[in-house]
Amino acid sequence: MDRAVKIVLFSVIFLASQINCQEAILRISNGNTERDYCIVHNHSWTPLSETLDAALQYPLVNLTSTVLCNTSGVNPDLVNGKAVVVMRGDCDFSQKARVAQSLNATALLIASNKALTTPTANDSEYAKVHIPLALMRYRDFLEAQQMFGDVMQAKLYAPPNSKIDASIAVMLLIAIVTIALGGYWSGTCERDRLNGVSGGGGESKADSGELFLYSPLKVVFFVALMCGMLVLMYFFYSVLVYVIIVIFCLASASALFSCFDAVLDLVGCGTGSFSIQSHNFSVRSIILAAVCITIAVVWGVYRNEDRWIWILQDLLGVAFCLNFMKTISLSNFKICVILLSLLLLYDVFFVFITPFFTKNGVSIMVQVALGPDASGEKTQGNMVEVPAEPQAPSEKLPVVMRVPRFSAWAQNLCMMQFSILGYGDIIVPGLLVAYCSRFDVWINSRRKVYFVSCCIAYFLGMILTFAVMLLSGMGQPALLYLVPFTLITCAVVAACRGEMRQFWAGTTYEVLDSSREPLLPEGRTDYSVGEKC
Repeated sequence: MDRAVKIVLFSVIFLASQINCQEAILRISNGNTERDYCIVHNHSWTPLSETLDAALQYPLVNLTSTVLCNTSGVNPDLVNGKAVVVMRGDCDFSQKARVAQSLNATALLIASNKALTTPTANDSEYAKVHIPLALMRYRDFLEAQQMFGDVMQAKLYAPPNSKIDASIAVMLLIAIVTIALGGYWSGTCERDRLNGVSGGGGESKADSGELFLYSPLKVVFFVALMCGMLVLMYFFYSVLVYVIIVIFCLASASALFSCFDAVLDLVGCGTGSFSIQSHNFSVRSIILAAVCITIAVVWGVYRNEDRWIWILQDLLGVAFCLNFMKTISLSNFKICVILLSLLLLYDVFFVFITPFFTKNGVSIMVQVALGPDASGEKTQGNMVEVPAEPQAPSEKLPVVMRVPRFSAWAQNLCMMQFSILGYGDIIVPGLLVAYCSRFDVWINSRRKVYFVSCCIAYFLGMILTFAVMLLSGMGQPALLYLVPFTLITCAVVAACRGEMRQFWAGTTYEVLDSSREPLLPEGRTDYSVGEKC
């Protein structure tokens, strides 16, 4: 009984998440070959079948030599019982549809050289049109003519778009795996570093290039710098976007090298060193550098190819986040609270407050993340606009994970649709996760209580973020939910275990003092700590 109730409840939620979009699909075939094309219709005016099997098939007639504002010059026998393609212009959509109906046409396709917009008419005209009406790109029709010739069969259908898309699950998996791996890597480096100190060794590989945030003043300066950079990007986007792209290529290639190098160290792969004129070189490092640079260059060259380049961008983005979490260390929970709280205010301000000050009413954060001249589908309420001709790609900042919406078939046919998650929504909570992982090392916690608890809190915060996004129908500043979830969880765990003083103070070293010892004596385990939860 309970299982049946759960199934019914899930079905209701899923069906309620189905929305009817204005983009639809035109399937053209000649019996042997078939191809899909993007069309735009008005669901509330001339609804189409939701599935291909339910769609009616019509012979398609080429009348692009006319705009069909009247019946003059049109042979009724040629149009009777068929779908017709006419050119856009000279009269409104409803008039073309009424003329097509008078000729007994079964569907009307309007070929356009302009942007495809949702067809509309006066309220009094809606009831007079009874045949399917949609706009298509004129270049698509010319391509279909070249492929199929004059004998073409057409089906029009509009599959519903689900708000709950598999891309959300993929994005959630990417975020959780990145957070967990980055935190684990940071803790492992800390353990290796402490073992090196206690063993009297020199600087270990884990020490190289690591930076520490230990001063509240430096944290405030860091956040102020981020605010300034975002504002500069907003006003000088067209120039600075290329600077950021170059920096991302260099930083992500270096990060990818670090990640691959750590994996090869973990599996015990040899370096294969050789010497030339008393200079030592590593074969493994040379090969890894060549591979990582190649991946970054390929992304840089093909960064605007939406169909597949998102895979490389996500790969480089994951490596960038992992390396950032391993390289930047927060010295104590106090610094974590200050940094995450300031970045929460930063996120909320630039998402929710700045639209009141911008000319177009779009937040500075969204404008910078998506680009001021971002091409593609534009939506406003129930209206859509799809470019009729290929447009020069507009540059976008490589600051987000991107996963295509798998269920948006019609929308992807018109223009690729993506679910996105900013790198900051992974890195900022990730710094706290990394601190928790290092603190587990400092107290010799075998069960990694703080690390696991913070990861679970991050997961729950992401679930809430996506839930609010789906319910509200608009993007959310993820830090608004992630920061309270992770900070409160860590504080509760520390308080329950009676370790708040140590957790708050963290390490007492500064950047110039590289010597660090565990907070608890060597060999002490978390079992000796007065655990209360």
